[in-house]
Amino acid sequence: MSFRNDRVRHRFLPSISTLTAFEAAARHQSFSRAAAELHLTQGAVSRQIRHLEEQIGLDLFERVRQRVVLTDGGRLYLAEIRPLLQALSDATQRAMTYAGGAGSIQLAVLPTFATRWLMPRLPDFLARFPDITINFISRIAPFDFAAEPLDAAIHYGDPVWPGAICEHLMDEEVVPVCSPAFRDRHALDRPERLAGVVLLQQTTRPHLWDEWLALAGASHPSPFRGPRFEQFTMIAEAAAAGLGVGLVPRFFVEEEVAQGRLVLPFDRPMCSDKAYYVVYPEAKAGGGAVTAFARWIVAAAHAAPQPPSA
Repeated sequence: MSFRNDRVRHRFLPSISTLTAFEAAARHQSFSRAAAELHLTQGAVSRQIRHLEEQIGLDLFERVRQRVVLTDGGRLYLAEIRPLLQALSDATQRAMTYAGGAGSIQLAVLPTFATRWLMPRLPDFLARFPDITINFISRIAPFDFAAEPLDAAIHYGDPVWPGAICEHLMDEEVVPVCSPAFRDRHALDRPERLAGVVLLQQTTRPHLWDEWLALAGASHPSPFRGPRFEQFTMIAEAAAAGLGVGLVPRFFVEEEVAQGRLVLPFDRPMCSDKAYYVVYPEAKAGGGAVTAFARWIVAAAHAAPQPPSA
């Protein structure tokens, strides 16, 4: 019965070359342009499209003024098969990274953490493990490892991730920053002065300024008001451009502070009750590329100066 069901399913499975021809023709709205892209003749593309239409019993294109236009059914079919073709292409590229090497890691990263902290240290990992390739995918929120083609993640929050191991990297200490000119122009010599300036807000942490002001003992008429940014990198750049005062993790702006692009108008850090972790599925804890990366990044993080405990 199982073999019979498989044979029935195969009847409804067009060839990859046919689907690729259909997708290219739909994207270009032209059989000739699709043929040029795929290094085929226009007649070959036309035959593949006709075979596909006969297989599914549906007209996919209609001719309008010297060009081909998708029918309603063609648009629906394209919407279904395009992500499948992309997923197949991605899977093939991931498999190719294993050729001749120790493996690859699909790593979900927090964008600012990756650019400001991880990238400068990554050459050390690659020198130690030259046969391991790391592919980076930006992810801000937790996800299900079982449903995503990802091997590990950099996570900020609590050490809770179903079906995964969370290893502590570092705590977080946020500090107020602005440009030197902004500090001087607004005479920012104490936290109370912030009541008259623009506060740069972090989209995913809307209570950050309210918490910091409470810790500093300063009042503000609108601690939640101000332009919002999805990433701390954007906040740091906005602060350096003189757009306001931002709250950012100290280790994200060490270089800008050292260069004098940013200053701490008052050095009053706030230690978060959350932290950064490297997270990976329990099934990958036995060894291999993921384990090697996890051990390396934990050692690298613990070798760096840590903020004091809250």
